Amino acid sequence: MFKLSVISDEISQDFQRVVDVCQEFGVEQVEPRSVWDSPLHKLSDQQVAEMKRILDAAGMGVAAIASPFLKCDLGNEEQYQEHLGILRRCIEIARVLDTNIIRGFTFWKTGPAEAVWQQIIDAFDEPIAICEAEDVYLGIENEASTHIATAAEAERLYAALGSKRVQAIWDPANEVYAEDGELPFPDAFERMKPNLIHVHIKDAVHTPDADDPARCVPVGIGGYINYHAQFKALMDMGYDGACSLETHWRPAADLDEDLLNRPGGAAFSEGGEYASRVCLENIREIIKIVS
Repeated sequence: MFKLSVISDEISQDFQRVVDVCQEFGVEQVEPRSVWDSPLHKLSDQQVAEMKRILDAAGMGVAAIASPFLKCDLGNEEQYQEHLGILRRCIEIARVLDTNIIRGFTFWKTGPAEAVWQQIIDAFDEPIAICEAEDVYLGIENEASTHIATAAEAERLYAALGSKRVQAIWDPANEVYAEDGELPFPDAFERMKPNLIHVHIKDAVHTPDADDPARCVPVGIGGYINYHAQFKALMDMGYDGACSLETHWRPAADLDEDLLNRPGGAAFSEGGEYASRVCLENIREIIKIVS
């Protein structure tokens, strides 16, 4: 059975509050992204140690490090080197927090991935070498704002890289946002299964607005993703990793595009605790039904 987790800033910037809410819902793990109004990789060693103390006191663990690695411009050497530094710092933090999965991306999308395909592949040489040396895994998340936007593109990427150090983070809602996205379940999911290392949970629906073709909703409400079948499939395949709630829905107003693409900080977390509580209640009910 998979473990439940929550991406931390979907609840609060206060890490103690994040852990307190998780304990209320029986959530075993946390996936830290921004904490105390700072990106995780910019926290001091003392702050990371305080996170570890809070987690240990609650008997909780960390599912993965939700880093922004390679959300930068392809071909910009200065940004690339900066992001290699982010990767190295996140690995240091992962050691303290007892996880071996670092989340990453595939550069900001500027056009078809095919046009820069070899450049993308070559850019992973050094990150893979770092991950091999440090014995950690890079979980790549396909996302509409990046070159590898769909499960189909991600499937091709994993095959081209051919490294066990690069695995798949599956987020069904990202397929809804991607221009060429397939039906998230079962179509896109089947592409991701062979490389699956981690799962994100958020729900989304299509809209008739050409300028804003998708929006997030409470988990289980949208219907298009079919989380009942998705959770059952994870159980049936024996997936025992984590499923991290990445709420993204807010009751007052939708998050703007910049916050969706660069989540983090107090503005992002505003309204998140209530929204995450709603989603966690829904997730518990779905799991109860399909178990």
